[in-house]
Amino acid sequence: MYGRDPWGGPLEINATDSATDEDRSRNLQELDRAALSRPLDETQQSWLLGPTEQKKKKKYVDLGCIIVSRKIFVWTVGTILCAAALAGLVVLIVKTVPRHHHKHPPPDNYTLALHKALMFFNAQKSGKLPKHNNVSWRGTSCMQDGKGDGVSAAIKDLVGGYYDAGDAIKFNFPAAFSITMLSWSVIEYSGKYEATGELDHVKEIIKWGTDYFLKTFNHTADTITTIAAQVGSGDTSDGSTTPNDHYCWMRPEDIDYNRPVTECHSCSELAAEMSAALAAASIVFKDNKAYSKKLVHGAGTLFKFSRDQRGRYSAGSAESATFYNSTGYWDEFVWGGAWMYFATGNNSYLRIATSPGIAKHAGAFWGGPDYGVLSWDNKLAGAQVLLSRLRLFLSPGYPYEEILRTFHNQTSIIMCSYLPVFTSFNRTKGGLIQLNHGRPQPLQYVVNAAFLATLYSDYLDAADTPGWYCGPNFYSTDKLREFARTQIDYILGKNPRKMSYIVGFGNHYPKHVHHRGASIPKNKVKYNCKGGWKWRDTSKPNPNILVGAMVAGPDRHDGFHDVRSNYNYTEPTLAGNAGLVAALVALSGDKSIPIDKNTLFSAVPPMFPTPPPPPAPWKP
Repeated sequence: MYGRDPWGGPLEINATDSATDEDRSRNLQELDRAALSRPLDETQQSWLLGPTEQKKKKKYVDLGCIIVSRKIFVWTVGTILCAAALAGLVVLIVKTVPRHHHKHPPPDNYTLALHKALMFFNAQKSGKLPKHNNVSWRGTSCMQDGKGDGVSAAIKDLVGGYYDAGDAIKFNFPAAFSITMLSWSVIEYSGKYEATGELDHVKEIIKWGTDYFLKTFNHTADTITTIAAQVGSGDTSDGSTTPNDHYCWMRPEDIDYNRPVTECHSCSELAAEMSAALAAASIVFKDNKAYSKKLVHGAGTLFKFSRDQRGRYSAGSAESATFYNSTGYWDEFVWGGAWMYFATGNNSYLRIATSPGIAKHAGAFWGGPDYGVLSWDNKLAGAQVLLSRLRLFLSPGYPYEEILRTFHNQTSIIMCSYLPVFTSFNRTKGGLIQLNHGRPQPLQYVVNAAFLATLYSDYLDAADTPGWYCGPNFYSTDKLREFARTQIDYILGKNPRKMSYIVGFGNHYPKHVHHRGASIPKNKVKYNCKGGWKWRDTSKPNPNILVGAMVAGPDRHDGFHDVRSNYNYTEPTLAGNAGLVAALVALSGDKSIPIDKNTLFSAVPPMFPTPPPPPAPWKP
């Protein structure tokens, strides 16, 4: 039986003897041609074209989820590799080719001066100094303060704090004002302090002061009856030769005479100012809740004492009246009440700060020659600016609006008085405003005014207000900054003498500063009370540079005598340098770092103004 032979012939081959090898070969070739000339079915293709099918399969790439053409795959991968190589080449060129780096602009003069002005406080520290104090010629001093006889039981340790000026007396009244001013500047300009790298430094300076103030009264009590107002003595009246901080000329580290403690039991302005210092500092340290709470409690205790025990602190102290005489305590009630309100959010303090009666006694409704001059004695101008801020940003409304509007209007008048077009204050030929009317030591008042002017201009900018009115005339906020810059530039050296009044700033600055520690060399020799007189009286420059100290300043004719014995020209003070630091940080950098609008109000609860009472019924 025959079947289909896939090779084109019968399954059985006729193997007759007559077929030769040649015939068989010829027959096979004919069969091959016959097979190739016929179409192949699917099975035949699988047998014969197996290798060719595999070659066709290689034209595709199986990627698992899809099958793509090998040619497309190769082109795609090649393109990616080429792009990566090109990108790498570009990066290599960019990294290897020299470039001109855009350097940050050099610090402005205000920033440079700020670094130095803060160093002055390091040089004024009393007590056991920290290792990082960075004033090589200073050391631990006056470790027995407050441990003598006659000191109240609540006050056992008065080590620490700051020496006031070129002597070694610790006056709490101007020192508290200094800490309040520094704290205010940190609250408003913490961003600028951080940009200059001085935020931690200034906070450490503030804490050195507040730690000491907490020692000067029983800060854990709710009610107190006494405060340590002063440590040390400077009375040399009637030719007294008793060794003290003014008769002797000694390094603080060598002091061996008695340093009495002056306490007060009726000292409203001192207590209210110390309250303001602790309250403002509590906002600075709000992230340290335990310490901030301690400061707030102490501030409340002091403010209660100031209100309960009415009286001027200098009225009962001849030394206080001689060196830091207070003209009244009503302005401290407004100032301290405002700071207590911002530290606690308690409206009872705001009612005190905005009381028309207290404001009247503080001089808010009348002019006078010193109206608008912020100083360690008169806080009214500062309080008015501070409370104007409350009106600008929170607007508490009734029942505070009327007095806040008055404060705001008076702040505008004060700012007008700073402008050269007005004649409220004279100016020297060199351009220095005479806020103290030509009296000695003018610079401490000038720096405070420069701070207030810059700060108020920043308040207006933050409130989207381009300026303010002086009568019918409108002035832009730039006028206030221009005033502040001209005054600080004068202090930095743009004056007729081409002299910087900040020690260590510039090439020409005072070399004979009225300062005991700076004028006596640290040479392992202990000079006694009178032994230091030779360093006081020598015409040689101070062996130690009191970096950052702002001296008292020139006279009303732009004249200055660099003489150590004349403190009216060459003595620096804590209060003066605090105002300087505040003004410098306010002017430093540019407007890209605005004031901190919110931190001051961090303890103030949301305000829901009370509606005013209805008018009285109409009577015909």
